[in-house]
Amino acid sequence: MNDLTNVTTGEVRLSYVHLFKPYAFQPGQEEKFCCTILVPKTDADTMARINNAIAAATEKGVSGPWNGVRPPVIQSPVHDGDGVKPSDGTEYGPECKGHWVINTSAKADYPPEVVDANMNPIINQSEIYSGIYGKVNLSFFPYAFGGKKGIGCRLGPVQKLKDGESLGGSAPTAAQVFGKAAPATPANGMPAPAASAYGTTAPAYGYVPQTPQYTPAPAYPQQAAPAVNPITGMPY
Repeated sequence: MNDLTNVTTGEVRLSYVHLFKPYAFQPGQEEKFCCTILVPKTDADTMARINNAIAAATEKGVSGPWNGVRPPVIQSPVHDGDGVKPSDGTEYGPECKGHWVINTSAKADYPPEVVDANMNPIINQSEIYSGIYGKVNLSFFPYAFGGKKGIGCRLGPVQKLKDGESLGGSAPTAAQVFGKAAPATPANGMPAPAASAYGTTAPAYGYVPQTPQYTPAPAYPQQAAPAVNPITGMPY
């Protein structure tokens, strides 16, 4: 692109990622697509292009919303990750150390394209989380709002390059929460029965069913048959 206010970064890390659904950090704020860009301080090329884009946006501000006057203090979208947050004076998180921190957003009507390293659209939202590495397209613009004049940063397309360690605020996976799969249990909630050496099963909770013993019926004395005369066929 020929617009001097537009920059596509080198490899950066993404935090506070909300790329698929607009989000407001505080109640009442306008919901936007947003993320925080962590640019390594070793990436001099990306930061040189960002600084040039901010300078070009500043010139647009002077000739536009700032009415020909360069403000003595111009709010910058770039912050030092080794310093403190301008919002509350607290230190940035450890992931920001050694980086430049840039907050960027897009209005709810302009969702950013999100693609993988092969330029395929990312459909599975779980692939995008705080901690991934990628490239981000940024557009810098002047603003005058609420008595403040500065340079804003508009979020453009995002390309994921690789996974990274998940940063705070991302949802854990089921494996992280529940661990290994538990052994199956019967519908009544008791432990599954263990197989015996005879192919039958016995519950694992101590009760072993007893095989009923067969008791033969009592023997009754039988009457002896009367003796028969073999010649006459009559009883003696």
